[in-house]
Amino acid sequence: MQRNKVYAVTTLAKVAQEWEESEDLLHELTEQMDTEDGVIWVYGVEEHAVLALSEDGIECLRDLLGEHKRDHQ
Repeated sequence: MQRNKVYAVTTLAKVAQEWEESEDLLHELTEQMDTEDGVIWVYGVEEHAVLALSEDGIECLRDLLGEHKRDHQ
């Protein structure tokens, strides 16, 4: 998948809800990710930004979460 062809993103809060995981934990894991991994910041009118993920970003985060769970058993 070409990374410049992203047509939709999902907020981190939505991913956390769907996975029944802590949004804080997932946010911490995304700090290991780069833009090339599918992390996107969405800026609105206010200075508040929302962290979102492309489809590739969700898969990358899934891998990081799996590693985190294995390391903390």
